[in-house]
Amino acid sequence: QPQLVESGGGLVQPGGSLRLSCAASGFTAPGLALGVYTMNWFRQAPGKEREALACITGGGIVTHYAESVKGRFAISRDNAENTMYLQMDSLKPEDTAAYCCAARCDRCRDDIKEMNYGGEGTLVTVSS
Repeated sequence: QPQLVESGGGLVQPGGSLRLSCAASGFTAPGLALGVYTMNWFRQAPGKEREALACITGGGIVTHYAESVKGRFAISRDNAENTMYLQMDSLKPEDTAAYCCAARCDRCRDDIKEMNYGGEGTLVTVSS
């Protein structure tokens, strides 16, 4: 059974950096290796709606970033290592949220409901 597990969250001061990882396992069905999935990062802050942050195709093409993180966050993936990353720089208190990764066996979409698989999330707190 395919599974995604996030890691790398924690407490960081404003202006600091974190790198989140999303480890994938179980993508072994014939023709459905991890490389055919687009992968996404979402976040949800307390009391706010879930926000789609970025999406990357199986071939490593980044399709978009949310305006709130553009220029500060970078999504990447290593299919050989079955891992996706989110490098977060110049962090702000408003970046505090639960971050989760998700995979979709089709084109990038912004709605988490259209994902095929998702992780449980990792918490990022930006505070001094």
